[in-house]
Amino acid sequence: MAGSATVADGGLFGTPLFTDPKARALARVGVIDIGSNSVRMVVFDGAARSPAYFYNEKILCGLGAGFAQTGRLSAEGRPRALAALKRFAALAKGMKVTSLVTVATAAMREAEDGPEFKAMAERETGLTIHVVDGQEEARFSAQGVLLGWPGAQGMICDIGGSSMELAELLGEGAVGKRETSQLGPFRLQGITGGKKAIRMHIRAVIDDLREKFPDRQGRLFLVGGSWRAIARIDMERRGYPLKVLHEYRMTRKDIRDTISFIQKADLEALRAQTGTSADRMRLVPLASLVLKELVRAFKPNEVAVSSYGIREGLLYEQMSDQQRQRDPLIEAAYHMELANARMPGFGRALYRFIEPLFGRVRPDKKRVMRAACLLHDVSWRAHPDYRAEVCFDNATRANLGGLTHEERVYLGLALLHRYKSSRKGTELDTLVSLLSGKDAQEAEILGRAMRFGAMFTLEKPLEHGQLKLYPKKKVLELTLKTDTARDLFGEVAQARFSALAAAIGAEPVVKGLA
Repeated sequence: MAGSATVADGGLFGTPLFTDPKARALARVGVIDIGSNSVRMVVFDGAARSPAYFYNEKILCGLGAGFAQTGRLSAEGRPRALAALKRFAALAKGMKVTSLVTVATAAMREAEDGPEFKAMAERETGLTIHVVDGQEEARFSAQGVLLGWPGAQGMICDIGGSSMELAELLGEGAVGKRETSQLGPFRLQGITGGKKAIRMHIRAVIDDLREKFPDRQGRLFLVGGSWRAIARIDMERRGYPLKVLHEYRMTRKDIRDTISFIQKADLEALRAQTGTSADRMRLVPLASLVLKELVRAFKPNEVAVSSYGIREGLLYEQMSDQQRQRDPLIEAAYHMELANARMPGFGRALYRFIEPLFGRVRPDKKRVMRAACLLHDVSWRAHPDYRAEVCFDNATRANLGGLTHEERVYLGLALLHRYKSSRKGTELDTLVSLLSGKDAQEAEILGRAMRFGAMFTLEKPLEHGQLKLYPKKKVLELTLKTDTARDLFGEVAQARFSALAAAIGAEPVVKGLA
């Protein structure tokens, strides 16, 4: 599910959210997450509703390694975690972070020496560390998913090193029932009796969780590094062309096949192929057993990977209801236009100029078209020989929320055709294969429409001309409204108008030339 069509998109038809002083207070927010496997700092910057990652660093400290056997934090992990926290505190000060929140999860809340380590870390770093319980951890992770999927419904599952959380998403931004369990890989390493005992334990815990969530969950959102590593392996197994984990979709059969693939694979070779760290890959076999039981018990219709989790959920926690309701895609596109376009604000006018060509398009598709118009000029500094490809790469690989993979490719293809008539020789066919032929053609028409509109005039196109499409007559009509419009409609604009008509399969007709 992309951003819901009902989500407010004031960035297009009202004041953009990030110009609001209250929203700007969130312009540079830092989060330090002390997990069982990693300690990470993320600093968010940019449009408040769809923030950019100004800084992102992770240290795999393994603070929870060996906890199942000792009940204590890892002796090797403690100094590494403390060093990471000292570094992050100093970095945050240097970056002038306006708000810095530090949270610790399962390892520190359950370890015998957790309180002592917390006190020492606070004393030596000046940080205030909030140790959250499993219920709160589940809620924050669910809110992280909502940052990327406004209005999402289903269930989130966040796996860490020492625990696994579940939470219901009820729609309209509401988080329902939440549960925590001890199904993190570090915990499972402490179970004696071999693989059979581990599988039986996992099944028993999952079945107990299933009883606590009796309603059918249509979509399962996976949060956490181990899930992302499994999804990356699924991409490799399937030969999937777009290596973007956020919004990657899998079926139950995909997951079963990939788990079988993992069990038979050379993990070191697989690690090299997928770019997975050795520390992470060591946890994947156990995490895959948990995922197998999870999809067996809950039987989701679809499984989606979320790159947003507890850290993004803590940012979401600081937003007002108004901020939460904004469309993250439109907000991000508006912010990028303001920062990078030659004529900020023209994207809105361009969309209104070309919109009559797409009267029968669904609302969810129109929001992607609006985003394309806002982004149509943000890559103008790229070398002309590569500008089209840069546009495509920026759209398909940018850190944008509220976009399915198909919508990413659609957006990228439209922006490519904004600058280039043909995509031959671009080596993008494997990615374009994610689209239907109809959607690929529509994206090309959108790109050619933006190409014409941006050439016709650099401001207020509706004051100079009006487009109208007659599908049954197969006629594309442009009415020139002013003397200036007739001057603007020069040879290059005429050629691009004719090319647009040809892409539609319509006859170009121009009125008002005399």
